[in-house]
Amino acid sequence: MIRVLIERHVADGLVEHYEKAARATLTKAMQAHGFISGEALHNVDDPDHRVILATYRTVEDWQRWARSPERLEMMAAIGPMLLTEEKITILEH
Repeated sequence: MIRVLIERHVADGLVEHYEKAARATLTKAMQAHGFISGEALHNVDDPDHRVILATYRTVEDWQRWARSPERLEMMAAIGPMLLTEEKITILEH
């Protein structure tokens, strides 16, 4: 089992639009092979700093989802709302 930490910094004024797109992405991710759980969090000191913590069965399951047409399509919508590229860290026990 692995955890995937995704950090995003949303541009000012776009948080509401980002939230809608991020929820749709999580809904699709939940259907991905090997997905176990996920949560979306925000930094209490910086509401534009968003963190997604997802659990997948294997690194390969995450990579399959990361390269999937569904995620690429969702990121095409989310990407322009971000100040920088998302930062992804894969963690394991």
